Amino acid sequence: MSWATTNATTKPATPAWLKAIRPQHVLVALFLVAYPLVASPFWTVQIGAQSLFLGVIALSLMFLAGYGGMVSLSQMTVAGVAGYMVAVFATNSTHPLFGWPLWAAVPIALVIATAFAILIGIISVRTAGIYTIMITLAIGVAVFYFAQQNYAIFNGHSGFAGLPAPVGLGLDWREPMPFYYMSLAVAAAAYLAVLYLARSTFGLTLQAIRDNARRMNALGFNVNLHRVVAHGVAGLIAAVGGLLYVWMNGRVSPGTIDIGPVIDILVIAVIGGLRHPIGPFIGAVLFVLMKNFAIDLISPERFNTLIGLIFLGIVLVSPDGLLGLWRQAADRLKAAGSNRQWGSNSWRNNNSK
Repeated sequence: MSWATTNATTKPATPAWLKAIRPQHVLVALFLVAYPLVASPFWTVQIGAQSLFLGVIALSLMFLAGYGGMVSLSQMTVAGVAGYMVAVFATNSTHPLFGWPLWAAVPIALVIATAFAILIGIISVRTAGIYTIMITLAIGVAVFYFAQQNYAIFNGHSGFAGLPAPVGLGLDWREPMPFYYMSLAVAAAAYLAVLYLARSTFGLTLQAIRDNARRMNALGFNVNLHRVVAHGVAGLIAAVGGLLYVWMNGRVSPGTIDIGPVIDILVIAVIGGLRHPIGPFIGAVLFVLMKNFAIDLISPERFNTLIGLIFLGIVLVSPDGLLGLWRQAADRLKAAGSNRQWGSNSWRNNNSK
């Protein structure tokens, strides 16, 4: 056996995750890291950070709908519950209750929000399609009215204001640059976690249940348990996004979980694309840009009309949202390139005869 053969057999294999990295992935990562260094505070927080944490909340919906086949309209409600629990257990300036430090209040808030998401899953997993949508929407509306009318815990219509953001490592994490990087770290962790789960045994089983629940049940899989666990995972993702949401605004109120924000999360996820974890972030960027600059085009009262028309236009052309449009364009360019190459080769062959 030659030295080259021996060296080839002993050379360690390249990890699969490293093979999946493309040059465009590196460029996007570099852009996201360098973005606040060149952007103004407004663009850093109102556009960049807001797109990231709204994308995280929409990512939880994508996980349920794209991999589990369950369209839930309660993800913003779960995010709002996490925000409310931080306000209840930590400090606030309007209705202080417990006054715990954030390092103690945040885990409690995440646990309660995740448990609430699991409860939603237990209630809704025995339904499908439009019935799941209506049940989760009804739960969201019920929580909204409960928060609006309860003053002992949720402080009624006023909600809570003066919610402090984390302070640590010598930084105030509500400042534009630290808050952006915190949002970016959370978004990257959520994105990678969803990618990992999609390739895990649990994720593959969930996708098989999405495709044919009856067959998976016949094979011995606990279909409802898998769906409930998926609701719990999505709830944890939405809860983390909800914490960033209330930390940026410094307040949480029934308006945070009103029917408008609930539908906005669905719009963001569908516009971006429900078949890949990057889709919700693409949809969030478009939504946030439209929300901030629509008043320069039309009156603020007609923003919902504008975003609704964009939603209908994108869905009619591409059911997979902007991500689907991008893939359609890429496929057409590839097909056109192949046709040009085939025509060029045919011309050479004909002229060589």
